[in-house]
Amino acid sequence: MRRIAVLAAIAMLLTGIPASALAAGGPSSGVCAKPRLLILSAYPAEMGQIMKATKLDSVEPIRSGAPESKEFWTGTLEGKPVIEGLTGIGPVNATNTTTAAFSVFDCITSVAFSGVAGAGSDTYGGVPRQSRIGDVTVPDRWTTDGGRTWSTATPALQDVAAKVAPRVALQNTTPLADYACACVDAGTIPGATFPYTPVVLFHGDGSTTDPFGGHAAPCLQHGGDLAGCEPCPVALGTSPDPGRFVASTEGVADPTFVTGLFALAGASGGSYIEADEETGAVAAVVNAHGVPFIGFRAISDGTPDPFGIQNLPFPSQYLVYQQLAADNAARMTLAFVGAYKIPHRA
Repeated sequence: MRRIAVLAAIAMLLTGIPASALAAGGPSSGVCAKPRLLILSAYPAEMGQIMKATKLDSVEPIRSGAPESKEFWTGTLEGKPVIEGLTGIGPVNATNTTTAAFSVFDCITSVAFSGVAGAGSDTYGGVPRQSRIGDVTVPDRWTTDGGRTWSTATPALQDVAAKVAPRVALQNTTPLADYACACVDAGTIPGATFPYTPVVLFHGDGSTTDPFGGHAAPCLQHGGDLAGCEPCPVALGTSPDPGRFVASTEGVADPTFVTGLFALAGASGGSYIEADEETGAVAAVVNAHGVPFIGFRAISDGTPDPFGIQNLPFPSQYLVYQQLAADNAARMTLAFVGAYKIPHRA
């Protein structure tokens, strides 16, 4: 995934934080009375369309304990009981959040990740292919160490996704982003239109890298669509966690964070259909729990675009096309959820 988390520093200066706080706590009574699908994204724009389609049990999150104080929401999506949450940016956050989810909820029977990624190319079935902006990739596996080890998707879940993919209308015109997390429908705004219709690319390998050198990249509570800690549909109704806010501001000031932002523009190397910063880390935790997993990653940057900005420095393309990618990934995720039967626990 390619993202401009440096906006967190700007959001800090523009965002007021209420003084009230919700104490960290475990799941309320009945949360795990039935099996649930865990849906994860890294930052608010990736989760927005998914959570808008979800009937939430409450806008207040269920928080894990210290030190990370991770936040999760429960509800019903496409008639299925779900848990939704943001991992935060980078593999350290992804590992910590996924681990926290399994510690808080004992009813997770499957996991899906929905997000954006950088473009890549590979050869599958003897045919070279290139992912393009707007395309949704559904890799078989991800590496976090340049191909030495792998974490995998579950073939049965990919089969479900493959069956519904032909019916999913992926958009090729950039939508209006919700950078302020205002959740206001501004209507149809003309945008950049690509000369092709995005497609879903199944199979192949994905690459998850760590541009932050083993550190957890920060987010900001009530920090907007790109830098925020909460999905936009619940951001304005969520009581802040002061401890998490302090940790976030300290993280923004960490020189490692700033250095990592520039590293996001670097090529991942190897033959990968997409490059991101979370999926492999999430998959590793899910694989360790023996739970089915699938990842949907739509391309936000890395190939030619209608504005011809592909040669400008990162994050130029990402800023313009990340919402298009996030929405296409969400469309595939929603279609998958609608068709997927959540397995019962043994």
